Amino acid sequence: MAYYTRKIDERLLTWRNDPKHKPLLVRGARQVGKSTAVRKLGETFRYFVEINLEKQPSLKTLFPENIDVKKTCSDLSATVGIPIIPGETLLFIDEIQDCIPAIMSLRYFKEDYPELHVIAAGSLLEFALEEIPSFAVGRIRSLYMYPFSFEEFMSAQGLDLQLDAVRRASPNQPLFEPLHKQLTNQVRSFMLVGGMPEAVSTWVETHDYLACARVHNDIMDTYQDDFYKYKKRISPELLTKVLRSVARQCGTKFIYNRADEESRNEKVKQALHKLSLAGLVTPVTHTTADGIPLGAQVNERSIKYLFLDTGLLLTWQGIPASDILLSSDIDLVNKGLVAEVLAGLEMIKNKDCFQRAEMFYWQHESKNGNAEVDYLGVYGGIVLPIEVKASTKGTMQSLYLFMHKKRLHAAVRTSLENFGAYDYIDPQPEKDDISSIRHIDVYPLYALSNLFRN
Repeated sequence: MAYYTRKIDERLLTWRNDPKHKPLLVRGARQVGKSTAVRKLGETFRYFVEINLEKQPSLKTLFPENIDVKKTCSDLSATVGIPIIPGETLLFIDEIQDCIPAIMSLRYFKEDYPELHVIAAGSLLEFALEEIPSFAVGRIRSLYMYPFSFEEFMSAQGLDLQLDAVRRASPNQPLFEPLHKQLTNQVRSFMLVGGMPEAVSTWVETHDYLACARVHNDIMDTYQDDFYKYKKRISPELLTKVLRSVARQCGTKFIYNRADEESRNEKVKQALHKLSLAGLVTPVTHTTADGIPLGAQVNERSIKYLFLDTGLLLTWQGIPASDILLSSDIDLVNKGLVAEVLAGLEMIKNKDCFQRAEMFYWQHESKNGNAEVDYLGVYGGIVLPIEVKASTKGTMQSLYLFMHKKRLHAAVRTSLENFGAYDYIDPQPEKDDISSIRHIDVYPLYALSNLFRN
């Protein structure tokens, strides 16, 4: 499979060139490209040593409880026949979750062999880390990896000139309409193909949605096979039920008894926690948004969940490609939850990869009805509401209510529209509000990454 450039490549190079680098843990769901990205970085070193503790269990003996990491590297070098030299060798320990002592050894690489470049990764790493939550605090750095973003999907197809045009565009400087239309078509394809590396590679080679769907099914089979690896913790059957329920309930507050009427809510919550650890779902938590940080004011009884990937989501739900390709822009954005999921995933993928992504939304329940803002972010020290809507007509009242209550004057609407902007005048602003003008910038779904460059 061809290698396609990922944003994470640049961050890995930054880590490589940092004289104060720490051992690195690359974290993320299975098959998002962790090992491939590390191997690509290995090409920048004179020597690259890769071991896999799942496929090479005999090497676990190199990581005793009282480890001497320099001796371990000397023994490993002799075993694999490749020099391990600080500054010249990248040591990659894959599937490290299969050996807890190896995970614990990472702190000693920092303390006793800091000049050596060491990276570890694992498909179910989060489960092992949960058992040793306080390990190596301050001595290890984590890097979080996700499926391809829309920008990476475009770049894999050689559409970098179009991406450059998107990066130069803004609400005050929209794109040439034919180019905008081309990009919205690409968004529809991206929804169907998703960002799993094998699916993207299949799309680039074949442009066949059915071939991509077969890849999606294989990946979902792999994930469900993984459930049996932690059956001592929770029922694999319940995990599958809950994951399917997340797929059905995407974009709405998760209702536990819809997942499995026979299981207690606590069991369903445990399953959701395990699926989050596996990277298959991401919680979007309700916050009152009365200040920063947003995570200080959450209500954990009101959580939405994002599925890992829109391609996996649509294939697993059996939604035909025609539903995405032939629907109108308004129907696709306002009536289908896939646009909201895509927007949330794009926000996650464009956050700082050295921090675990946290996602928030807002809702207001009253006798007159419920109001909800899809996502909240913090940009320039200010809370920014982000709504996934196709137009202003009759659909933006929740956003206007939120801005009124929080005395905010800037927001973003994202859809399949071109870039744009408009002002809304609050008819009854609060007395202490500095202005009645609410400014809304319109960003196309294909340009949400621009928010993270400002």
